[in-house]
Amino acid sequence: MRKLETYHTFGRFANEPALRLADRLVALGPIPGAKVMLTSGGSDSVDLACKLARRHWQLEGRGQKTVILSRHRAYHGLHAFGTSIAGLQYNRDGYGTESLIPETARIATNDIDLVRTQLEQVGPDNVAAIIAEPVIGTGGVVGPADGYLQGLAALASEHEILLIADEVITGFGRAGEMFASQRYGITPDLLTMAKGITSGYAPLGGVLVSPRVADRFFGGNGDAPIFRHGLTYSGHATACVVAETNLDVIEEENLVERAAHLETVLAKAVEPLRTHELVADVRAGAAFMAGIQLRDDVSGDAVAEACTEAGVLIRTIHDNTLQICPPFVTSEDEVALIAQTIADALDAYPA
Repeated sequence: MRKLETYHTFGRFANEPALRLADRLVALGPIPGAKVMLTSGGSDSVDLACKLARRHWQLEGRGQKTVILSRHRAYHGLHAFGTSIAGLQYNRDGYGTESLIPETARIATNDIDLVRTQLEQVGPDNVAAIIAEPVIGTGGVVGPADGYLQGLAALASEHEILLIADEVITGFGRAGEMFASQRYGITPDLLTMAKGITSGYAPLGGVLVSPRVADRFFGGNGDAPIFRHGLTYSGHATACVVAETNLDVIEEENLVERAAHLETVLAKAVEPLRTHELVADVRAGAAFMAGIQLRDDVSGDAVAEACTEAGVLIRTIHDNTLQICPPFVTSEDEVALIAQTIADALDAYPA
């Protein structure tokens, strides 16, 4: 921080760490030839991607394509667009309108045939983009049904709709590949990222933008359109250097491969909880995270607090689900400890 001079990345300006990081992200990502727009976090990235999707179709002369489709149970942050496209109704309620930003709609979480019907009801010619977390996080830790993500990609391609992969949670190794899009075999038009880019040591996010969307803004003839969007800390030099160093550690310590291994360890460790009388469902095996959904009459918050008192940090998310999302440096013994601590807390409930 003593060494680095910094300046915003608006217009024609950039800084060296931001440029280095952008090149590295493109090389790591699933979108060939992408451009990078850097942000301060996940909600920023979602807002940017949704705005850019709508801007794209305006410039294409197809101004009716404004609707953003998102999945039931989806969480995409809490900025205006993230609030509006949330698949968690309680995050959408209370602002005096059905959708804080108009022209949004929800689609089925994992039923691609139902999605096809819902898309026809909305009208494909009205849809700008479909946004999806490859693995739903806050909505209960829900992995994709077989063929679902590929089905979304096929529908988007068939109907000229942009596909946005929200990889704020799954990006940078959580799903056992650098990005979950690579694991599940999809190539989105835009990809949002944050969290793992710095492992939380500095606020940073970004959007990978495919040439299909980005190239027109880089025309050299002087009349290229402008995407009037910028954030005070976009491409902040210090945050970008933190990201570079974090990515060095991830690569040098083979943490993506480790996350892939620990995914199976975690799935095996939590499987016995499925038969506990207080448990409604166990979801694991789609990434290095798991959800333990408790019965409706069980206080998930009380169980989470008991785990915290025992030294294991757990939180309760949608559908009374305990979320497990450990760091990649967790040991196998610690994974076992997490599962055992939850089991102990359930055995002691409601004491």
